[in-house]
Amino acid sequence: MDKALQTMISNMPEKTGKSLEEWKSILKTKSFTKHSEGVNFLKKEHNVTHGFANTIVTLSKEENQAPVNLVEAQYKGKEVLFPIYEKLLEVIKPFGNDITIMPKKGSVSIIRKRQFVLIKPATKTRIDLGLKLKDKPTTDRLGNSGPFGTMCTHRVQLTSTKEIDAELINWMKEAYEKAM
Repeated sequence: MDKALQTMISNMPEKTGKSLEEWKSILKTKSFTKHSEGVNFLKKEHNVTHGFANTIVTLSKEENQAPVNLVEAQYKGKEVLFPIYEKLLEVIKPFGNDITIMPKKGSVSIIRKRQFVLIKPATKTRIDLGLKLKDKPTTDRLGNSGPFGTMCTHRVQLTSTKEIDAELINWMKEAYEKAM
């Protein structure tokens, strides 16, 4: 856990009057559809500062969303792509012990100090693999970021585990090394 975040959690009882666990219990009794609703509730009803309210709501949501469920949801109806996802993780994990795998609703971010790979099941037959490779020219295979916009600089479209070859692994490794 980030040192600043850990300090904030440690200071929470003194600064807000309750521990993180106590705040999570309070939020479990509410059903907010938006992040901002939870933040506003804590600010208005409990006089919690914005920074603490945002942290409490964020950490409460993370607890309620098991990463496995997010990944399973991404591949529902696209199960044929799941072996590609698994193979990508198998290749990426040995790059270093400083990698964080962060599932989101529609994709999985692979982060070192910042995101360097993004894995997204784009269609029922294709995964879009986003890479952060600043100043690298595009090729037929290493295309522009497309729908990823500024989240990535390049995109590789994958339809088979066979496409996870030495060239692709080198690009992923390069992106990892640049993510300092």
